[in-house]
Amino acid sequence: MNEALAVLAFHQVYDPVGGNIALSALIAGVPLYILFIMLAVLRLPAWISALVAMLSAAVLAALVWGMPLGLDASATTEGMANGLWPISWIVLNAVFFHNLTIASGDFDVIRRSLTRLTEDRRVQALLVAFCFGALMEGIAGFGAPVAISAAILASLGFEPISAAVLALLANTAPVAFGSIGIPVVTLGLLTAPIIGHGAADQTPVTLALSAMVGRQLPVFSIIIPAFLIVVLAGWRRMLEVLPAVLAAGVVFAIVQFLVSNFIGPELTDVLAALVSMAAVALLLRVWKPRTLWGFAADRDAAAAGGTARLRSVGAAVAQAVDPPGRIVRAYMMYVILVVVILIGQMGNLPFFSGSPPGNVKNALHTPANITADFKCGQPAYKLCPNPWIGPSPTKDAGAFKFPFWRFQWPGSYSGTSAKPKPEIFQEPKIVTKSTPYPVTFTWDFLSAAGSLVLFACIFAFIVMAIRGAPLRLFFTTYGRTLRQLALPIMTIAFILGIAAVMNFSGMTFTLALLMANAGGFFPFFSAVIGALGVFLTGSDTASNTLFGPMQAITAKQIVIGGHHLNPILTAGTNSSGGVMGKMISPQNLSVGAAGVNRVGAEGEIFRRTIGYSLILTAAVGIVAMIEVYLIPGIIPTLS
Repeated sequence: MNEALAVLAFHQVYDPVGGNIALSALIAGVPLYILFIMLAVLRLPAWISALVAMLSAAVLAALVWGMPLGLDASATTEGMANGLWPISWIVLNAVFFHNLTIASGDFDVIRRSLTRLTEDRRVQALLVAFCFGALMEGIAGFGAPVAISAAILASLGFEPISAAVLALLANTAPVAFGSIGIPVVTLGLLTAPIIGHGAADQTPVTLALSAMVGRQLPVFSIIIPAFLIVVLAGWRRMLEVLPAVLAAGVVFAIVQFLVSNFIGPELTDVLAALVSMAAVALLLRVWKPRTLWGFAADRDAAAAGGTARLRSVGAAVAQAVDPPGRIVRAYMMYVILVVVILIGQMGNLPFFSGSPPGNVKNALHTPANITADFKCGQPAYKLCPNPWIGPSPTKDAGAFKFPFWRFQWPGSYSGTSAKPKPEIFQEPKIVTKSTPYPVTFTWDFLSAAGSLVLFACIFAFIVMAIRGAPLRLFFTTYGRTLRQLALPIMTIAFILGIAAVMNFSGMTFTLALLMANAGGFFPFFSAVIGALGVFLTGSDTASNTLFGPMQAITAKQIVIGGHHLNPILTAGTNSSGGVMGKMISPQNLSVGAAGVNRVGAEGEIFRRTIGYSLILTAAVGIVAMIEVYLIPGIIPTLS
């Protein structure tokens, strides 16, 4: 495929501007400055901002870092391809699943079932903003949770701006595992060559990062529900509903910790949100707030000598009353999603994955191991070394394979596609000796999280069809989802293009070498950098894309107590800190304002959330410092 294409070897240089690392880092940050100015200052569309920033990165890579044009184009297009697969593939099918639940009426049934549980405004805020918002984050992500939960709160009679603030504040602790775990999956994809030994380590690196984030955010999953009610009603009113606050937060935190550490990132939010909602619902069967709390507008004009009462929530939502069987069927859609993904991921789970993980002697083998079936042909994968279609990876690395195909990206190697030779090399300061840095692409057709979600959509629709849904609903909903996500998918592709060209040209490493000057305080700044990335882009996934590799590389340059700082800690903290910047991101402020029909009120929402964002970001940084210096054993390590 590439025999006729001449490729010039490229050795990364980290101080190309006058041999000065500070000046070089200043120039390396230009694509990020452009992204900031166009998004936050000029308020231009995200896809245009990302495209211009990507082109600027490609120009700098060629003119300043000396990257040959062929390799420059290869790295940029490989990043864009990663934006489409697996990242946009997950987003597309997750949002499709959500749209199917809307089209079938299941979404409205679940919404009504939640809002009828209580008339107390504080508990409503917990259920809608925190629990249901987390479920929407786990399935759809990318602004949907804020828009949906804010709109529901406003429809219930919450003051619109307050509804948006509550939705933004609640949309923090779940964000790192949003959209079927895509922020952590992306982080693992981009940092595997840095934290592990190459692209083949993506799964263990992703699981380690999932565990790291899952050992930070549960602290905030407990705090956020209480914080939410304090913002809404004050400290004393929060204590009056403390049982509900603890049921929502503690249960969510426990499930978040267990799933992220022992299963993986994909189902963390979905399972935690479902169990948290169930816990609050069960609590409300045996406990009620001593006094109902509401807004002044909730009270009817009472007749002389009459008693004021809270307005019925049912009147604010809908008059329909769903029978218990219909409610069960609505929730079954989410049960199907969980079961299908768990079956697809079974090979990564304890008991099935062997002891230690990956041990061929006691792991579950094919065909019973669905994960192994779907990964047949993955290089060095002993459970199923040969693909269903195509030659063995050891015989021809570049030939098409199914269901798993990893190959050197066209334009990035010399020789033949059967035996490609990487032509990008990392150099000392970053590595101990000149080391090849392959530009690889993985096409895991069946095992990708997005494919598993699509399978869940198909099974869920079969259930809907049995209940009478027409076949055309499946295809019209998918088409509508494609149109809905066209621009976001373009934006994701361009953001990944920025990251790829900065990584492969050496620009990211230049920034990392400068950041290493923070020394022992860097774990704190890891959270700040992550929050800045989300503020810029509106997405924890995009923040992990832009800054995750830099965080991992910087950690390897810092020595604390005779040991290098663990890159899993800094990369994970980028994601954990990033979630706290989401409530002040211009994109999410716009989503929140639009959700409550208050376009133009973004400034007021920003003023009411900026303090919370700064406090929580600093708190994540402090947690990271505590983990490094007081409880280092909590940081996952790769075997």
